Amino acid sequence: MEPSRATTRRHLSTSPFKPQAPKPIKTFEVGERVSHDREGLGRISSVEGTYAVVVDLGGGKLMRVVSPFDKLHTL
Repeated sequence: MEPSRATTRRHLSTSPFKPQAPKPIKTFEVGERVSHDREGLGRISSVEGTYAVVVDLGGGKLMRVVSPFDKLHTL
């Protein structure tokens, strides 16, 4: 069994299927309330461009989440 690829597959010009449109990059602001799928509720404490955000989960627990932010949702 082959391991999964970290990159997306390229679209062949002869394919009868339409290429997938890229998902828009989520943006966050400092102080915004968010929900993480595994860690729960938190608040954005710092933003590192579109590459990463630091989430304050309460109780002194900080977590850095890198892009893409699939598991991070705004409230």
